[in-house]
Amino acid sequence: MPIEVRDMDGSSEYFVSTCTHMNESEEVDRDAKRRLAWFKKMHDIGLRIKVVYIDDEMAGFLYAVPIEHSPVGPLGSDLMVVYCLVVLKDYNGKGAGRALMDAAEEEAKLQGKKGLTTMGFRGDFWLLPASFYERHGFEEVESYRVGSPGDSDILEKVVLLWKPFDETAEAPTFPRSKYEFKPVPGKIVVDLFWDISCQTINIEAERVKEVAEEFGDKVVFNEFPVHEPGVFMKYQRHRGIFINGKEIGWGHEAPKEGVREAIRKALEEAKEAE
Repeated sequence: MPIEVRDMDGSSEYFVSTCTHMNESEEVDRDAKRRLAWFKKMHDIGLRIKVVYIDDEMAGFLYAVPIEHSPVGPLGSDLMVVYCLVVLKDYNGKGAGRALMDAAEEEAKLQGKKGLTTMGFRGDFWLLPASFYERHGFEEVESYRVGSPGDSDILEKVVLLWKPFDETAEAPTFPRSKYEFKPVPGKIVVDLFWDISCQTINIEAERVKEVAEEFGDKVVFNEFPVHEPGVFMKYQRHRGIFINGKEIGWGHEAPKEGVREAIRKALEEAKEAE
């Protein structure tokens, strides 16, 4: 079963920019156009997207970007960040992930980086298991627990990992959120942190913007696009929806009705407090 990794090109752009959800919906396609434009812009500062083929069929992809330009963290220097590694279910266990990681390592060395870093998970969660990276030579740097007893989808740990190539490499660190809520008298404040590189977050951002506009001057809407220069480093978080300083979220793309309900609730609370 021949396996080959190629840089994203015209034949794979739609596959990557839709996050494999080709011809699924107009919403996904709109998102794909925005993301693809950003991918191409970021190429000049080192973003590389690797696409793996098995039997000449696209099986998955991976993003690798210099840590200094990563919109998702972690913090550090002279490292390459691996994020958004995707392999289609039909190709699990067939070497696609290994091939992508090998390509990322080769790219990092080509760009003169001192190592690779990424974030994974431990616990009952399907996304990017830390054990996958550890099988490929990564070591845990630090971790933190999320969720609480009783959560149906608790993530036991978010893990920061790295694989240094050079003894002078310095280990990365987790970002620490610097978000601070700034109230506006008589208004509901919606603060949105979003990252164009992630399909889920990008679609979520468009939905939140549309819903916030429905409430007119009752809502003050602030957006923080962390993929733009300096924004991530200033606030050190890549995703978040805050209604009057209280975070809401669903894991998947925020549903419009859920956001509406959160704003309505905040309006009711403000009215009762008058």
